[in-house]
Amino acid sequence: MNSSFQETVLDLCKKDPRYNPDAYFFVVEALDSTVKEIRKKQPEHERHVTGKELLEGIRVFALDEFGPLAFTVFAEWGIHSTLDFGEIVFNLVECGRLGKTEKDSREDFKEVFDFEETFVKPFEPQEEKPAAKASAARRRKKR
Repeated sequence: MNSSFQETVLDLCKKDPRYNPDAYFFVVEALDSTVKEIRKKQPEHERHVTGKELLEGIRVFALDEFGPLAFTVFAEWGIHSTLDFGEIVFNLVECGRLGKTEKDSREDFKEVFDFEETFVKPFEPQEEKPAAKASAARRRKKR
């Protein structure tokens, strides 16, 4: 019997409760988005994407979808590093919902980018550069 993707995800979450079901749906959406973006730039690219290509797509998709909340959303879903995305992908591979090649492994997802650098730092207030501070101070004195 062919179960729905939602049923598959709920079964996976029973077996591996580390991740929220929404994390699985997000990964599949991000994969679709990644394939579309790669195909726009490289029409001859095969459908299969590497772990690094998927992670780059996840990064872009997450920033578009969640902006400054991406880090918080992922934490709520149990995702704290790029390796967590690999675990989700391979859970989906092992139940037949995603494919892989012989070259693909969980290691492809290990420490590809830092979550804080990617999802927190871009949204922190930027400290003014010393020259800008001096310039602002001069403008205030002239008033």
